[in-house]
Amino acid sequence: MKAYTASLINSVSLVVLGLWGYMASDTPSMTALIPVIIGAVLLACYPGIKKENKIIAHVAVVLTLVILLGLFMPLRGAIGRGDGAAIARVAVMLITTILALYYFIKSFIEARRAREAGE
Repeated sequence: MKAYTASLINSVSLVVLGLWGYMASDTPSMTALIPVIIGAVLLACYPGIKKENKIIAHVAVVLTLVILLGLFMPLRGAIGRGDGAAIARVAVMLITTILALYYFIKSFIEARRAREAGE
């Protein structure tokens, strides 16, 4: 899988599952929209990532890492409440985020190897 495809899947899951979580909550909080906002920004970065723009790709990696770290608190809260649907939503967002981060790092390593081979 290419990094841009993994990022697209991750951004769509952040937006869709984040909105679902916000709408499903009895007491929705604006902080529940953070994954939605980051997902939307990642979605906006998609064309640049696909064109292998280094700056946009690095911005996307930083945002992906931020959301990865940020999703642990909602997971902990969902587990504490025993909310199975919330646990599933956050777990899917975490999995897609980890996969996107993996493919970003893999593509950076491949690009570096290709650059060094060309020197």
